[in-house]
Amino acid sequence: MASALHRQRLATVVEHLVSSGARSVLDLGCGEGELLQQLTAHACFERLVGIDIDDRALEAARRALGLARVPLQDDRTQVRRGSFESGDRDLCGFDAGVLLEVIEHVDPRRLACVERAVFATMRPNTVLVTTPNQEYNILHDLGPGEFRHPGHRFEWPRAKFRQWAGGVAARNGYRVCFFDIGPADPARGSTTQMARFVRPEIGTMRATA
Repeated sequence: MASALHRQRLATVVEHLVSSGARSVLDLGCGEGELLQQLTAHACFERLVGIDIDDRALEAARRALGLARVPLQDDRTQVRRGSFESGDRDLCGFDAGVLLEVIEHVDPRRLACVERAVFATMRPNTVLVTTPNQEYNILHDLGPGEFRHPGHRFEWPRAKFRQWAGGVAARNGYRVCFFDIGPADPARGSTTQMARFVRPEIGTMRATA
Protein backbone atom coordinates (compact mmCIF):
# COMPACT_ATOMS: atom_id res chain seq x y z
CA MET A 1 0.00 0.00 0.00
CA ALA A 2 1.32 3.44 -0.92
CA SER A 3 2.37 5.69 1.95
CA ALA A 4 0.47 8.85 2.74
CA LEU A 5 3.37 10.87 1.32
CA HIS A 6 3.36 8.93 -1.95
CA ARG A 7 -0.39 9.36 -2.25
CA GLN A 8 0.14 13.08 -1.82
CA ARG A 9 2.84 13.06 -4.52
CA LEU A 10 0.51 11.26 -6.91
CA ALA A 11 -2.36 13.64 -6.15
CA THR A 12 -0.14 16.69 -6.65
CA VAL A 13 1.17 15.44 -9.98
CA VAL A 14 -2.34 14.60 -11.19
CA GLU A 15 -3.55 18.06 -10.16
CA HIS A 16 -0.77 19.74 -12.13
CA LEU A 17 -1.41 17.55 -15.18
CA VAL A 18 -5.12 18.37 -15.14
CA SER A 19 -4.43 22.09 -14.75
CA SER A 20 -1.93 22.00 -17.63
CA GLY A 21 -4.68 21.05 -20.06
CA ALA A 22 -2.74 17.97 -21.18
CA ARG A 23 -4.57 15.34 -23.21
CA SER A 24 -1.63 12.95 -23.62
CA VAL A 25 0.77 11.97 -20.81
CA LEU A 26 4.04 10.07 -20.89
CA ASP A 27 5.01 8.41 -17.57
CA LEU A 28 8.80 8.02 -17.72
CA GLY A 29 9.81 5.27 -15.32
CA CYS A 30 6.23 4.16 -14.70
CA GLY A 31 7.11 1.24 -12.40
CA GLU A 32 4.00 -0.71 -11.44
CA GLY A 33 1.68 1.89 -12.92
CA GLU A 34 0.51 3.77 -9.83
CA LEU A 35 0.39 7.14 -11.59
CA LEU A 36 -1.22 5.67 -14.70
CA GLN A 37 -3.96 4.14 -12.54
CA GLN A 38 -4.71 7.58 -11.11
CA LEU A 39 -4.76 9.17 -14.54
CA THR A 40 -7.17 6.65 -16.05
CA ALA A 41 -9.84 7.99 -13.69
CA HIS A 42 -9.76 11.36 -15.49
CA ALA A 43 -11.57 11.50 -18.81
CA CYS A 44 -9.52 14.53 -19.92
CA PHE A 45 -6.53 12.27 -20.59
CA GLU A 46 -7.00 10.67 -23.99
CA ARG A 47 -3.63 8.93 -24.35
CA LEU A 48 -1.51 7.48 -21.53
CA VAL A 49 1.84 5.76 -22.10
CA GLY A 50 4.20 4.41 -19.46
CA ILE A 51 7.73 3.17 -20.05
CA ASP A 52 10.15 1.34 -17.79
CA ILE A 53 13.18 -0.94 -18.12
CA ASP A 54 11.99 -3.34 -15.40
CA ASP A 55 10.02 -6.16 -17.05
CA ARG A 56 8.55 -7.36 -13.75
CA ALA A 57 7.29 -3.87 -12.92
CA LEU A 58 5.78 -3.57 -16.39
CA GLU A 59 3.95 -6.87 -15.99
CA ALA A 60 2.59 -5.68 -12.64
CA ALA A 61 1.50 -2.43 -14.29
CA ARG A 62 -0.34 -4.33 -17.03
CA ARG A 63 -2.18 -6.39 -14.44
CA ALA A 64 -3.06 -3.33 -12.37
CA LEU A 65 -4.33 -1.50 -15.45
CA GLY A 66 -6.25 -4.47 -16.77
CA LEU A 67 -4.22 -4.64 -19.98
CA ALA A 68 -3.99 -7.97 -21.80
CA ARG A 69 -0.50 -9.34 -22.29
CA VAL A 70 -0.98 -9.46 -26.08
CA PRO A 71 -1.66 -6.88 -27.33
CA LEU A 72 0.14 -4.72 -24.77
CA GLN A 73 -2.17 -1.75 -25.19
CA ASP A 74 -5.74 -0.63 -25.54
CA ASP A 75 -7.03 2.41 -27.38
CA ARG A 76 -6.09 4.74 -24.54
CA THR A 77 -3.43 3.24 -22.27
CA GLN A 78 -0.14 1.51 -23.06
CA VAL A 79 2.87 0.34 -21.08
CA ARG A 80 6.05 -0.69 -22.83
CA ARG A 81 9.70 -1.37 -22.24
CA GLY A 82 11.80 1.72 -22.77
CA SER A 83 14.36 4.03 -21.23
CA PHE A 84 14.09 7.74 -20.54
CA GLU A 85 17.85 7.94 -21.11
CA SER A 86 17.42 7.39 -24.86
CA GLY A 87 15.51 9.70 -27.17
CA ASP A 88 12.72 7.59 -28.67
CA ARG A 89 11.19 9.46 -31.61
CA ASP A 90 8.02 7.38 -31.21
CA LEU A 91 7.48 9.14 -27.88
CA CYS A 92 7.56 12.67 -29.27
CA GLY A 93 4.52 14.92 -29.36
CA PHE A 94 3.08 14.34 -25.87
CA ASP A 95 1.41 17.17 -24.02
CA ALA A 96 3.06 16.19 -20.75
CA GLY A 97 5.80 13.97 -19.37
CA VAL A 98 6.41 12.91 -15.77
CA LEU A 99 9.57 11.78 -13.98
CA LEU A 100 8.08 10.79 -10.62
CA GLU A 101 10.77 9.92 -8.06
CA VAL A 102 13.06 8.46 -10.71
CA ILE A 103 15.96 10.82 -11.47
CA GLU A 104 17.61 9.96 -8.14
CA HIS A 105 17.94 6.36 -9.38
CA VAL A 106 20.14 7.53 -12.28
CA ASP A 107 23.91 7.73 -12.10
CA PRO A 108 24.59 11.50 -12.01
CA ARG A 109 26.95 11.06 -14.97
CA ARG A 110 23.92 9.88 -17.01
CA LEU A 111 21.70 12.88 -16.26
CA ALA A 112 22.92 14.58 -19.44
CA CYS A 113 21.49 11.61 -21.38
CA VAL A 114 18.16 12.04 -19.57
CA GLU A 115 18.15 15.72 -20.44
CA ARG A 116 18.83 15.09 -24.13
CA ALA A 117 16.24 12.31 -24.36
CA VAL A 118 13.41 14.03 -22.49
CA PHE A 119 13.90 17.75 -23.04
CA ALA A 120 15.69 17.87 -26.41
CA THR A 121 14.22 14.87 -28.26
CA MET A 122 10.82 13.90 -26.81
CA ARG A 123 10.06 17.52 -25.77
CA PRO A 124 6.68 17.25 -23.98
CA ASN A 125 4.99 20.61 -23.63
CA THR A 126 5.03 20.22 -19.83
CA VAL A 127 7.44 18.11 -17.77
CA LEU A 128 7.01 17.38 -14.05
CA VAL A 129 10.01 16.11 -12.06
CA THR A 130 9.79 15.09 -8.40
CA THR A 131 12.71 14.03 -6.22
CA PRO A 132 13.57 13.82 -2.50
CA ASN A 133 14.74 16.94 -0.70
CA GLN A 134 17.99 15.88 0.97
CA GLU A 135 17.73 18.66 3.54
CA TYR A 136 14.64 16.99 5.01
CA ASN A 137 16.35 13.63 5.59
CA ILE A 138 17.29 14.41 9.16
CA LEU A 139 13.55 14.63 9.92
CA HIS A 140 13.25 11.08 8.54
CA ASP A 141 15.90 10.01 11.09
CA LEU A 142 18.56 9.58 8.41
CA GLY A 143 22.19 10.40 9.11
CA PRO A 144 24.66 12.24 6.88
CA GLY A 145 25.22 10.34 3.63
CA GLU A 146 22.22 8.04 4.16
CA PHE A 147 19.62 7.77 1.40
CA ARG A 148 15.90 7.01 1.66
CA HIS A 149 16.12 4.04 -0.69
CA PRO A 150 19.01 1.65 -1.47
CA GLY A 151 18.49 2.27 -5.19
CA HIS A 152 19.10 6.01 -4.96
CA ARG A 153 22.32 7.26 -6.52
CA PHE A 154 21.98 10.76 -5.08
CA GLU A 155 19.59 12.99 -3.16
CA TRP A 156 19.85 16.73 -3.67
CA PRO A 157 19.26 19.74 -1.43
CA ARG A 158 16.92 22.37 -2.84
CA ALA A 159 19.67 24.65 -4.16
CA LYS A 160 21.30 21.83 -6.14
CA PHE A 161 17.99 20.67 -7.63
CA ARG A 162 17.08 24.21 -8.64
CA GLN A 163 20.50 24.75 -10.19
CA TRP A 164 20.16 21.57 -12.27
CA ALA A 165 16.56 22.29 -13.29
CA GLY A 166 17.38 25.89 -14.19
CA GLY A 167 20.20 24.74 -16.44
CA VAL A 168 17.97 22.14 -18.14
CA ALA A 169 15.30 24.77 -18.75
CA ALA A 170 17.73 27.34 -20.15
CA ARG A 171 19.44 24.89 -22.48
CA ASN A 172 16.22 23.44 -23.89
CA GLY A 173 13.82 26.35 -24.16
CA TYR A 174 11.61 25.73 -21.12
CA ARG A 175 10.54 27.84 -18.19
CA VAL A 176 10.67 26.23 -14.76
CA CYS A 177 9.03 26.82 -11.40
CA PHE A 178 9.22 24.85 -8.17
CA PHE A 179 6.79 23.37 -5.67
CA ASP A 180 6.96 21.60 -2.30
CA ILE A 181 5.13 18.35 -1.58
CA GLY A 182 4.50 17.18 1.96
CA PRO A 183 4.65 18.88 5.36
CA ALA A 184 6.94 21.90 5.34
CA ASP A 185 9.70 22.65 7.84
CA PRO A 186 10.57 26.35 8.18
CA ALA A 187 14.29 25.72 7.71
CA ARG A 188 14.42 22.57 5.59
CA GLY A 189 11.46 22.85 3.23
CA SER A 190 9.29 19.86 2.39
CA THR A 191 10.26 16.22 2.08
CA THR A 192 9.65 16.15 -1.71
CA GLN A 193 10.50 18.85 -4.22
CA MET A 194 8.99 19.24 -7.67
CA ALA A 195 9.99 21.18 -10.78
CA ARG A 196 7.40 22.05 -13.43
CA PHE A 197 8.91 22.77 -16.85
CA VAL A 198 6.76 24.42 -19.53
CA ARG A 199 7.61 25.33 -23.10
CA PRO A 200 6.71 29.05 -23.21
CA GLU A 201 5.57 28.99 -26.84
CA ILE A 202 2.83 26.51 -25.88
CA GLY A 203 1.35 28.93 -23.37
CA THR A 204 1.48 31.71 -25.98
CA MET A 205 -0.34 29.59 -28.55
CA ARG A 206 -3.08 28.68 -26.03
CA ALA A 207 -3.51 32.30 -25.01
CA THR A 208 -4.02 33.40 -28.63
CA ALA A 209 -6.14 30.44 -29.74
